[in-house]
Amino acid sequence: MMRTTVHDGWHLAAVGGPVPDFLAGRLLPAQVPGSAHLDLMAAGVITDPYLDRTEADLGWAHRVDWRYSTTFQAEAPRPGERVELVFDGIDTVGIVELNGHVLGHTANMHRSYRFDVREVLHEGRNDLTVTLKSALTYAEDMEGRLGRRQRAYPHPYNSIRKMACSFGWDWGPDLQTAGLWKPVRLERWDTVRLVRVRPLVTVLADGTGRIDVNLELDRADDRAYTVVAAVDGREERVTVTGDTATVSVYVPNARLWWPVGYGEQPLYDLTVTVLSGGDPADDPADVVRRRVGFRTVTVDTDPDEIGTPFTFVVNGKQLFAKGANWIPDDHFLTRVTRERIARRVDQAVKANMNMLRVWGGGIYETDDFYDVCDERGVLVWQDFPFACAFYAEEEPLRSEVEAEARENVTRLVAHPSLVLWNGNNENLPAYHDWGWQEDLQGRSWGLGYYTDLVPAILAELDPTRPYAPGSPYSPGDLPPNDPDHGTRHEWDVWNAVDYTHYRDHIPRFCAEFGFQAPPTWATLTRWIHDEPITSTSPGFLHHQKAHDGNGNLHRGLAPHLPVPTDFEDWHWATQLNQARAVALGIEHFRSWWPRTAGALVWQLNDCWPAISWSAVDSEERPKPLYYAIKHAFAPRLLTVQPRAGRPTLIAVNDLDEPWTAEIVATRQTFAGSIRAVGEFPLTVAPRSATRLDLPDDLLKPVDVSSEVLVVSTADARTHHFFAEDRDLAYHPVPLTATVDRVTGGYRIEVHAASYTRDIVVLADKVAPDAIVDDMLVSLAAGETFTFHIHTATTLPHPAALAGAQVLRHANTIAVSTTNTDWRSRR
Repeated sequence: MMRTTVHDGWHLAAVGGPVPDFLAGRLLPAQVPGSAHLDLMAAGVITDPYLDRTEADLGWAHRVDWRYSTTFQAEAPRPGERVELVFDGIDTVGIVELNGHVLGHTANMHRSYRFDVREVLHEGRNDLTVTLKSALTYAEDMEGRLGRRQRAYPHPYNSIRKMACSFGWDWGPDLQTAGLWKPVRLERWDTVRLVRVRPLVTVLADGTGRIDVNLELDRADDRAYTVVAAVDGREERVTVTGDTATVSVYVPNARLWWPVGYGEQPLYDLTVTVLSGGDPADDPADVVRRRVGFRTVTVDTDPDEIGTPFTFVVNGKQLFAKGANWIPDDHFLTRVTRERIARRVDQAVKANMNMLRVWGGGIYETDDFYDVCDERGVLVWQDFPFACAFYAEEEPLRSEVEAEARENVTRLVAHPSLVLWNGNNENLPAYHDWGWQEDLQGRSWGLGYYTDLVPAILAELDPTRPYAPGSPYSPGDLPPNDPDHGTRHEWDVWNAVDYTHYRDHIPRFCAEFGFQAPPTWATLTRWIHDEPITSTSPGFLHHQKAHDGNGNLHRGLAPHLPVPTDFEDWHWATQLNQARAVALGIEHFRSWWPRTAGALVWQLNDCWPAISWSAVDSEERPKPLYYAIKHAFAPRLLTVQPRAGRPTLIAVNDLDEPWTAEIVATRQTFAGSIRAVGEFPLTVAPRSATRLDLPDDLLKPVDVSSEVLVVSTADARTHHFFAEDRDLAYHPVPLTATVDRVTGGYRIEVHAASYTRDIVVLADKVAPDAIVDDMLVSLAAGETFTFHIHTATTLPHPAALAGAQVLRHANTIAVSTTNTDWRSRR
């Protein structure tokens, strides 16, 4: 088997549609894998679309047809030899030609294409072109054929099998990519090729690992072939006379693969070899390698006295899913390298997450993504790519959906990190709750995909892991977003009500919830250059894609903190409010374990420099939200929650060992005077939550504006306030700080003379590469904390790290805007 990439010598030309004068007749160098926008940027003919309002100037590209072309050298096919040209991914509507012969047409970004070129491949030079028609024009034409169906955004992304958010979203740009976005290669063989290798991995009752390797062969002749499957020093062989076969390998005492925080992640190398004949001594004709992990996974949905749970069970152990939703990490997908994915997943792990949900408006994630999650023990929930829309079930879309589903299920089935297939994102509530069904007039809308086609494919190709028809989803005829059944998306918060209303519902599993804020200062000011930059300046608003997003930011801030008029103060205040909102949601959900069994924040990452719900911005910088999530998902959590009308302490232990500790609770003034003290023992069983009633004297302040309840153990702490920040009498200048140079960066030691809430070091304002080890630290009067800043930058003035716009806290927002009488109330 010979595989040769065809990645060199490509060129790009605009060949149809509204081609601008600066591109007419030009042939530009092109990268494969890649996309047209990246090639235009590399040639210097367009500005980066992420910059200021450049995206709006590139609308002409939506209607342009592009042509990729190259030449390559090859030998003419030998008698009996198979030769195929393979495209792992074409974005999206393509005509593939080799030496002037049309090989085929493409219309699906989510699948690969393979063309037999024996009749058209030349000795020596070969000319290859791929013409990519406007995806928008194609989608509009398809909508005209099949009928218009509702969707959340203007373009008919639901009429084409292309990444939905390529057409814009409420956090992403409308930059409709086109290109050869995955590898291209020439494959040649004269015996046999392994078409598909689909290992189904299970664990038997006695601890033996079992791998059923399902094979599909493409044979150049009718000989019998030997297939060898080997793992962990064990080898099984089977003689194949047809096109399919199954060979099973058993691994006694298999080491179990566990989610992060539950155990180790041993991975086993599986090698599948087809020999060039039926003799064991024959040479390999083709080899496929996979890594597998032995584990079992189910979702407990057995009805209980409340309703229908949705609890992941891995290796027989129930777990609380702590995680986030994952969108494409860059709108231009070919820039997302394995190294970048590893950095992002590592950030998730460091934030105490154990699950990422691959959202349905993006892609079936790459093998690099799944490899990294396999290695880290991060569980993956994979949506099929249907999002916020109705989808036609007629041809040609139905066949494309089936082809992509079969291919990607087969591709991903070996990964132990993949624990759930999900039919769609929000299409079920779109039908039941959004008032869209009236416009259907009896037309199909996708239900058959979620309840018939996709489940049938999974039953055939991957019966080893659970499936949900959608998210949110409730069984039977129940409303899809019912909090007592299945999964829930919580968007009344952000869209309509204050974030304290997260506590209105106790969902069985909250698969989406979130709150917006701008990106970090360094990211914001790199990409937006308004003079002056404000929350309503043109470039800033262009990166705010949510409907009335700034209005929601203002309304969400006002009940808790004053709304600053200075933009830099507003930037910090909205970031703080985002962190507070999401942390409150997480702590509420975790406090109800095991009734609530999961909290997936919307969203971990960004695909461009947006004002969005992300915890990590598009430049890979953590926002304050990231640290709030890290604290709220800590293995051991103390949180004060309302129970029966009074504040109640909940202790959550997400470790396998009991949590035994001494609790010290103090009601104290901001100046440090102790008004009440309580000390009592704490014992929390492994992987459980315990409720502890607090004495009245801890909960009844003399002055609600200047007192705080601090509850601590040796490894956990929580702070409870009796009023909102806007009504608190914080000291305006409560901290002193010293800055020292240390190996790898700087150390800032801060000392609180008065209570200081949510201290951060916004170090990217001083050094763009700076990362702080912690943020949102609150100190009682007299306490000290040390922040560590990692940076390769040597600062000429290290004291800038303790400057008023860098070393920030909640006190300055509240006091500078409303509270001027702190001296009399401390």
